[in-house]
Amino acid sequence: MDSRFNMFENEIAAKFGKRFANAALVIHQSPLAKSTQELVSLRASQINGCGWCVDLHTKEAAAAGESAVRLHLVAAWRESTVFTEAERAALALTEEGTRLGDAHHGVSDETWARAREHYDDDQLAALVSLVALINAANRLAVIVHQRGGSYEPGMFAAAFN
Repeated sequence: MDSRFNMFENEIAAKFGKRFANAALVIHQSPLAKSTQELVSLRASQINGCGWCVDLHTKEAAAAGESAVRLHLVAAWRESTVFTEAERAALALTEEGTRLGDAHHGVSDETWARAREHYDDDQLAALVSLVALINAANRLAVIVHQRGGSYEPGMFAAAFN
């Protein structure tokens, strides 16, 4: 399956992409740990079947020093011992925030309370914004069939400078 449309070469898509990158920059510069940001982005991307985003976030996390074991276990985080309680709370919030159509209640009070135990207001704002942003990115890439495999770490670094 080839990509349907090149979002990087279209003028309107490029303008939107710049604004999207600016929103991502706010999260990137937040006090939410970079490792948590990549784990959250990876998990949402796995759920949404976004090969491009799984490729990107796996490679960026590995380039930043994330272990292969943790990256391989993100999809099975509940059944693993390699994530902190804070990361587990973020991953639970990510799953419930991503699977809105599957869970009529959205993010449960229990999941929210667990996240509140580990993250302050600024970190929570970044986490909630990140879940929304990565889900939007997943949808963009899936709609146009942006395939994974060609991403190189740092490819979009200029967008964050």
